[in-house]
Amino acid sequence: MGKSRRTVPEELLLLALDPTTGTTAQPQTLDLGLAGAQLVELSLAGRIVPEGDRIAVVLARPTGDPTLDHALELLRRRGSPVRAAHWIGGPRLGLRQTYLAHLERCGMVTAVPGQVCGVLPTTRYQASDDCTNAAIKQRLDTAIRTGVPPDPRTAALAALAHSVGLGKHLYPGNEGRSSRSRLRDLIRYDPLGGMVAHAVMDVQNGLPAQQNRSSQDSGAAAGRPGARTAGRGSGGRVSASRVGVR
Repeated sequence: MGKSRRTVPEELLLLALDPTTGTTAQPQTLDLGLAGAQLVELSLAGRIVPEGDRIAVVLARPTGDPTLDHALELLRRRGSPVRAAHWIGGPRLGLRQTYLAHLERCGMVTAVPGQVCGVLPTTRYQASDDCTNAAIKQRLDTAIRTGVPPDPRTAALAALAHSVGLGKHLYPGNEGRSSRSRLRDLIRYDPLGGMVAHAVMDVQNGLPAQQNRSSQDSGAAAGRPGARTAGRGSGGRVSASRVGVR
């Protein structure tokens, strides 16, 4: 994969970067959004495909992007399709810092060391090219303003931005309310991006864990034979309890 095009995770992080403070908006949920954005980019690159609410690797060839290739290898090692929500909610927190370091290496952001209260060391990040960030935002603005269906990449970016709560950062205040609503509506223009965005929101709401508990409770109520077969769904496919992150 060449670097003539920015990836969806890169664009999502650049959208979240506050040019005034040098920090990222929604840091608590941005890791989840970046994990989802990796799935979208790998799908656009032809490496994975959705199977219902699961993700299956169809081509394990590296993309040339080290962060994406690491995610692709982790997916490949699963050996069977994994639920998008389980993947997004897995132990890959820290993606925000990983991608900030990645953007710095690529020259897209500049790290500016500083101090908090004159004592604690901190690092702010400034976009190296404000025109790049403006162009990313302009794509969303155009889709919101015109109502013309956006391309899948832009639609997925909009869906992910909404899923992690960037709407209030991109379109603040009462005057931005209608734009935030239209940003949410763009989710329908890309089925995969929409599925991933909903998975991100499910993880935030704790739904995968609740589903796992319900499955385990059902297996226990059915007795030991049911508990032994609860790990497989139709066709012998490993279910969420087997591919869940531990």
